Amino acid sequence: MDVRIAPSWKEKLAKEFDKAYFEALAQFLRAEYQNQVVYPPGREIFRAFDLIPFDQVKVVILGQDPYHGPKQANGLAFSVRDGITKPPSLINIFKEIRNEYNKPMPDSGNLERWAQQGILLLNSTLTVRARQAGSHQKKGWEEFTDAVIKKISDEREGVVFLLWGAYAQKKGAVIDESKHYVLKSAHPSPFAADRGFFGNNHFKLANEYLGENGKEEIDW
Repeated sequence: MDVRIAPSWKEKLAKEFDKAYFEALAQFLRAEYQNQVVYPPGREIFRAFDLIPFDQVKVVILGQDPYHGPKQANGLAFSVRDGITKPPSLINIFKEIRNEYNKPMPDSGNLERWAQQGILLLNSTLTVRARQAGSHQKKGWEEFTDAVIKKISDEREGVVFLLWGAYAQKKGAVIDESKHYVLKSAHPSPFAADRGFFGNNHFKLANEYLGENGKEEIDW
């Protein structure tokens, strides 16, 4: 696989790549990509890390699995490729932004423009077998992405973490809330959005915090 990842992340995560669990994960993935349809394409597995250097991360949004439908996943949590129908959770994210900023719903669900502004769109599991949600869970990805979150928490300051839903909040337990800004709410899924995602004001709160700390605000 032609895997691409920014040099700063490659350096920061070098010890993880050398661990036994990651070698086992890599072997599993090689077999999966050879024998199954897997999303995203191999070169985009680390897309979230390739678009933004470690020291430029301003916001982290935690997701769970990549989308498992054809041509949806592009390596960024909640994001889909240009021209692909927006999934329900992403529509609800855009609805909340519209409510907070009175901005129209964007034509595309591709969130690369967020990544380019300093947002790490991190799924807990970075790959999935086509049409089989959760099929790559408990293969090692969760340990890897836990290490990513802890690395950011330990070595950076003043990062905004958006933790939507119980899964993300549990995964974010390693974050040092004394040096970072952690916002929690219900998940944007249609099953949960009405129970606390809508009206959470997270996008404005994140920008207020960034502005107060001398960082450029996000154009959501």
